[in-house]
Amino acid sequence: MVTQDEDWWRGAVIYQIYPRSFLDSDGDGVGDLRGAIARLDHVAALGADAVWLCPFYSSPQDDFGYDVSDHVTVDPQFGTMADFDAFLAAAHARGIKVLIDLVGGHTSSRHAWFQESRARRDGDKSDFYVWADPRPDGTPPNNWLSVFGGPAWAYDVRRRQYYLHHFLVSQPALNLANPAALDALLAVGEFWLQRGVDGFRLDAVDFLAHDPALRPNPASPKGRAPAKLFGMQEHLHDMMHPDTFGILARIRALADRYGAVTLGEVSSQIGAYRRVMDYTHGDAHLHMAYTLSPLRDGFDWPTVRTLLGRLSEAGEQGWACFSFSNHDVARAATRWSPGGVPDDRHTKLLIALLLSLRGTACVYQGEELGLPDVALTEEEIRDPFGLAYWPDFKGRDGSRTPMPWMATAPNAGFTAGPTPWLPIRPEHVHRSVDVQESDPDSVLRFTRAMIAFRKAHPALIHGTLRQLDLPEPLIGFVRMWEGNHVVCIFNLSGASARIDLARVGEATILPGCADAPEIDGTSASLAPYGALFASLVDAPALLLAA
Repeated sequence: MVTQDEDWWRGAVIYQIYPRSFLDSDGDGVGDLRGAIARLDHVAALGADAVWLCPFYSSPQDDFGYDVSDHVTVDPQFGTMADFDAFLAAAHARGIKVLIDLVGGHTSSRHAWFQESRARRDGDKSDFYVWADPRPDGTPPNNWLSVFGGPAWAYDVRRRQYYLHHFLVSQPALNLANPAALDALLAVGEFWLQRGVDGFRLDAVDFLAHDPALRPNPASPKGRAPAKLFGMQEHLHDMMHPDTFGILARIRALADRYGAVTLGEVSSQIGAYRRVMDYTHGDAHLHMAYTLSPLRDGFDWPTVRTLLGRLSEAGEQGWACFSFSNHDVARAATRWSPGGVPDDRHTKLLIALLLSLRGTACVYQGEELGLPDVALTEEEIRDPFGLAYWPDFKGRDGSRTPMPWMATAPNAGFTAGPTPWLPIRPEHVHRSVDVQESDPDSVLRFTRAMIAFRKAHPALIHGTLRQLDLPEPLIGFVRMWEGNHVVCIFNLSGASARIDLARVGEATILPGCADAPEIDGTSASLAPYGALFASLVDAPALLLAA
């Protein structure tokens, strides 16, 4: 069952489908698998190599699918197992690989495993979850905090013990230190591999293992208490434990048996880039991983230079995946926009940078349209994370609103029903797919061209990355592969910026994606938020030390 091209994932473009918001086929206001099938041609036209399909499993939807109550059934609101099989076949018929979420760190409290675990302390699944006795005064076993607020422990009256939950109370943490629990998770993975999936996106890798002694976390002085108390601790013991590597090795071994790939999500905790490389080094752990770290940072000149520097420091032994937007953060078109006002020129710059970095690129649905984040009222919020922290943090729903397909259709073509699960705003309607299809300057058309440009230059897929020493507002790097050198330079300013190409080396401007810079002798002028791609004869002298 090994694929013909085992390394297809290196430098691939993965398109993330959040099925609730992709397309609704039955009018209930929630996207589903049949809707996803209906729009796979859109994904294929982009040039994506694979899709990452977010959870569609049975779930009470407390965390919108990341609280799984049955790993091997399809939630009725998304369709049936026959619909999933049809989606898989339709994707493969278009040459698109399919990765699905493997949520391994926790389940729903309604999962049969948890119901059996909480029922008795001496059953087959009694140790499938992380249980601990109260302290003598009845308080939780230690000071660990939940990402979603409050203690990371909930008391269960049936077992007279606390159970660990890193997120919602209804998401008890699996005890993957128990071989039987890990075997059960691997059996879930094998079930889907046997159905023909091409790999897994592993949710929240840093939370898969913890200190077995349950030592408390030290404080991380933050001054005035922030809205999210999770940031007031140094997370030395509740996550990022070395036992994670053993768990990943077991998952990798299963994936290798089927020629499948693994993509891990790494948190934004300190050392994230190093962990990405450590988790993906060699053949015993993940194939690739991405970190939420850049999604938490800004996009000014010093920050982007630091990002490139961290990539260089982390080394090139592993394989990173880059994601600028996803279902857990505000959309990049808003989050990183100058002054908070989305600008298509800046959005195109982000796409050009994303598709030029060393690693695999993940494009979140709607990112190819330059969709901004949606401002929702408290009454419209559905995300439990947002409801808990409103108004300081308004949750993740602003990046999860439905895809706009047709500007003149009701609900922008997302659903034929009266009410989508989240509202569709006018600023999304005028960016609908059909509008952008007919506009040669649209973000959609640019994204397609940039993906094609990437695939036309192997150095952008396989090459090493070395940062260039450029003055503000320019940042840049060289991608080098088998004697080919492609220089990538980006203007982070809303004003034109010049660069003396003679300082870079003998360069030939590469056409085919970004607007061609103005050339005057050896000097090039980059448009506001413009990019320059050129082929070099030799490696430039402006390279920063690795």
